[in-house]
Amino acid sequence: MRQRVILHSDINNFYASVECLHRPEIRELPVVVGGDEEARHGIVLAKNQIAKAAGIKTGETLWQARRKCPGLVTLPPNYPLYLRYARYAREIYGDYTDRVEPFGLDEAWLDVSGEDGERIADEIRARIRRELGVTASVGVSYNKIFAKLGSDIKKPDATTVISEENYKAVAWPLPVEDLLYVGRATGEKLRRIGISTIGELARMPESVLRSRLGKMGSVLHAFANGLDTSPVMRMGEEAMIKSVGNSTTTPRDLMCDEDVKIIIFVLSESVCARMREHGFLARTVVISVRDNELASFERQTKLPRPSCISGEIAAAAMQLFRQHYKWPKPIRSLGVRCTDLVPAGAPMQLSLFGDEERRQKQEALDRAVDEVRRRFGHFAIQRASVMADGPLGGINPKGDHIIHPVGFFR
Repeated sequence: MRQRVILHSDINNFYASVECLHRPEIRELPVVVGGDEEARHGIVLAKNQIAKAAGIKTGETLWQARRKCPGLVTLPPNYPLYLRYARYAREIYGDYTDRVEPFGLDEAWLDVSGEDGERIADEIRARIRRELGVTASVGVSYNKIFAKLGSDIKKPDATTVISEENYKAVAWPLPVEDLLYVGRATGEKLRRIGISTIGELARMPESVLRSRLGKMGSVLHAFANGLDTSPVMRMGEEAMIKSVGNSTTTPRDLMCDEDVKIIIFVLSESVCARMREHGFLARTVVISVRDNELASFERQTKLPRPSCISGEIAAAAMQLFRQHYKWPKPIRSLGVRCTDLVPAGAPMQLSLFGDEERRQKQEALDRAVDEVRRRFGHFAIQRASVMADGPLGGINPKGDHIIHPVGFFR
């Protein structure tokens, strides 16, 4: 049986590196790519090495970054450009294996089992540097979790090997937060029971972790001990879509039900357009609400029958909101997500009391709107109710959404 060899390639400071590549005049300056401050999305999405040396961190606000580095260059994200470079990188990976599994735009796992992983990692780094003009760090291991950890250990432009022989020496002394899926909240829970390193997590009895973290405790225990056996997907394979959703931080705080209704219709239209694009109907609608003090919650409801009709999804979302939010504080962000998806052509029981002809007309109308927007732009056609408030109705979540990493768990 061939020895398992997994690589994880992470293009260093991806967005900022691509921007500096295309703008020679800023290459020697501290640069960050950040969201739209006027739309209240003003956080650091990526930074170059010079900005990193100044103490700037991904996720902090742009005003905080400017305080640390007064000469900071801030740029808006250019996702079409980043997508192009992501495709170039995957073409390079495809020369070595057909098992390439993306993890966001700038990261990917490669299964090169039976080959010399360190040699291939060094060759990939050299090609990315030579052919794309940016750098990458590559982790080499016998599983996906340690391969990703390896790509994080040394940056920029480095290869790190974590093997079955050295993982205790290399991985176990690292902070527990360095392990995939140990975020800030989970890290705090683990530190409260005396776990601050990956090694301490690995040595803690699984029963203790499960009692504190539920099923995730068992997962993280396996990760820390190098017991991940999840496969790398073949290039072109798609994980089943489990949900379609959009959320937005609103241009101003929402103060009443009418404000919320505008945003829910905007989000529902985007979500339903994307479901129609992929050929799905939803059986469940989920809303997420965050107030202006950052307290948040989610609620969900089952639909009477699967739907991709924006009016039906918006009505269900609005009913959920009215049932569960009594306006203790203004609202900063809202999300609408459709889950429990079924193929649009799947057979289903029709209601004896529903107006099927009316529903078919509504869906046909939605599809006509999709076509108008595809040809002439999103704002070529809008609901009158959405146009009642220019700033709130002027959001295009389908076109403006940030690209998030694909989840590890499929």
